[in-house]
Amino acid sequence: MLGLLTILLSLTLVYMLNMYWYSMVWTLCFCFMVSLLMFPNAGSGCEVFSGAAASDNMSNLLTTLTVWITILMLLASQKMYINKKKTKLFVKLILILSIILCITFNVSDAFIFYFMFESSLVPTLLLILGWGYQPERMQAGMYMMMYTLWASLPLLAGIVWMSTSFYSSKMLIVSMLRLGLEQDINYSNLMYYVMFMAFLVKLPVFPAHLWLPKAHVEAPVAGSMVLAAILLKLGGYGLLRMHSLMGYSTNIAILMMLSIGVWGGVMSSIICFRQVDLKALIAYSSVGHMSFVLVGVFSDVQWGWNGSLLLMLAHGFTSSALFSLSGYSYEYFMTRSMLIMKGMLLLMPSFTLWWFIFCIMNMAAPPSINLVGELMIFISCLSYSWLFLLSTGLMMFLSCVYSMYLYTSTQHGMSSGYLNFIGSFKSSGNLVLFLHLVPSVILILSVSGMGFM
Repeated sequence: MLGLLTILLSLTLVYMLNMYWYSMVWTLCFCFMVSLLMFPNAGSGCEVFSGAAASDNMSNLLTTLTVWITILMLLASQKMYINKKKTKLFVKLILILSIILCITFNVSDAFIFYFMFESSLVPTLLLILGWGYQPERMQAGMYMMMYTLWASLPLLAGIVWMSTSFYSSKMLIVSMLRLGLEQDINYSNLMYYVMFMAFLVKLPVFPAHLWLPKAHVEAPVAGSMVLAAILLKLGGYGLLRMHSLMGYSTNIAILMMLSIGVWGGVMSSIICFRQVDLKALIAYSSVGHMSFVLVGVFSDVQWGWNGSLLLMLAHGFTSSALFSLSGYSYEYFMTRSMLIMKGMLLLMPSFTLWWFIFCIMNMAAPPSINLVGELMIFISCLSYSWLFLLSTGLMMFLSCVYSMYLYTSTQHGMSSGYLNFIGSFKSSGNLVLFLHLVPSVILILSVSGMGFM
């Protein structure tokens, strides 16, 4: 359903763009229709094509999310074309990044997965360096590359060890032969921690999250959208895929990962209250939500995995919409400081409506799909141990509090004397935000028929 709507909406949107954007969106539609033909829904199983590509429900949903967000990135970045700021290179980088991510979500070979997993950093780095807002974008790019590359090298060593142990690098074959890891349990425990480290940094979890707020603050609107909506999902996708390869060998490892996820989410939620930069607050809220994904993955039950996938999809649309809202706020008011940006309700009521919708979705208010994912993860975590009741409940409560803080700090109060803008929100912005809302509504309407409940 989501894939068909992507094609239909894309074909109608091309008439609202000029000829260059027209050709880019048509190219995306063509690539996406080809991907639908090559990777149809696989039900509950996994279909392998020509030994190199594999697809299941998780791959199809994340591929659809990638293409959808890519189109919205192009729509949200039309100011790039107006200012003539290397528009062709900008669009080419977005398209290359979209293709890399689609391949990453649909490969069956572990080495190809690792190569595409790391290749996604290059277009993202170029987007930050070329179209970032401030001179600190060099430092932000260095943080992102150093954190992710340092953690990914052990993953490469683990893939090499896995391929030599099983004489194959195909993830489907290795998952069928996973019991061979029990031959040397000590070494498998070491490989277990090594292979998950890269995905924990990419997710990211709280101790290794410092690269994410810096990258978000310095990135352009399109860069922030793809970082929050798709690149963070590579971490969750890798965790779920590596589970089928490695399994969870000891209860100590599960307990440690659950503790890191839960208390890391609590700490990142508390840090949100100290932020004065709008994009930094949204970035730290993403760290908190991805901690929920980590908890769902390591709950080691089917409900937790399904809840993690649902929360990744819901967070992809919600966080992308929040970053696009922060980008529009910066265009109108030329500031991201929450100390100055107040009283939007008096200046642009329609803009405030979109802030309200996506803030309540960010706090997982009913009937949003975020609530379904968080409840499934909450129940799965408690099924492992009731000791996590206080911490997971506190994490859910704090997500509501900082979402309310985000909304009230920017929309209510008296407008600052530095803000003299009075007008209406432009129609292209309404279209972008509406297209963020549509998939979330479709997901909550069809969640009972998708096999998650």
